[in-house]
Parts: sequence; structure tokens; C-alpha cells
Amino acid sequence: MMSFIIGLLTVILVLDCLFLLLLILIQLPKKEAGAGVAFGGGATDALFGAGSGTALTKITKYSAAVFLGLSLLLSVMRAQQANEGGRKFEEELKRRAAAGPVIAPSLAPTNSTTSTAPAALPLIPPANSAATNPAAAPAK
Repeated sequence: MMSFIIGLLTVILVLDCLFLLLLILIQLPKKEAGAGVAFGGGATDALFGAGSGTALTKITKYSAAVFLGLSLLLSVMRAQQANEGGRKFEEELKRRAAAGPVIAPSLAPTNSTTSTAPAALPLIPPANSAATNPAAAPAK
């Protein structure tokens, strides 16, 4: 359920980002130069009327606030989801550790009368081996 909500909010965030980009591009510049002139100067006046600068500014502010709020909310939700996944992983590790060691079928004893587990292989090489002690290596 949490993944669905995060996905839905991410889609809304992307749509808000595109809407914010559009709003910024159609606003009139303070000095009648720049992008407003490049798109035909009076394009925003024709679309939204001559006094639309304040309405566009307000809509841009609200859209930016929604963008910031959604970004912060999504970051908190993703962090919570990651912590929840980490807790589940730790619980699974503890459960498996409490269950005892797992013996692979190929290492299981073949004789049913023997109840001893196979000997564990050493994880650390002996101290006198050439891998850990270069002085013990044979001279070439």
C-alpha cells in the first residue's frame, strides 16, 4: 500500500513539475526582454489578458509550494519505507539464526545412524601459509 501511495505522489510531483515549468515560461519578464519577446511578446496578453501577471505569479507560488511539499513528503515516506524494509530483514536474520545452522543437502550425513554434523571447513587459512605470510613462501 505504501509503495502505491509513493508511486501516485511521484506521478503528481512530475505533473506539478511540468505545470510549474509551463507557468514560468509564459510569465512576462520584468524588463520587456528575454523569453517573452522570443515567444511573440503579446502571447501571454492574448491568452490570459493584460493584467494576468499577478494571477500567474500566485499560481506559480502555489505550484512551487506544492512541489516543495511533495518533495519533502516523498523523501520522508521513502526513508520510512527503507527503515521498514531494514527491520524486516533484521527480523528474518534473527529468526534464521535462532533456527540453527542450515546444512546443505550435499553435506548432510549419508548414514542414518550417525547424528554428528560434518566438520566445518576453516574460514581462515593457517598462519604459516604463503597467502598470509610471504616469508613462508618457497623461494623461486
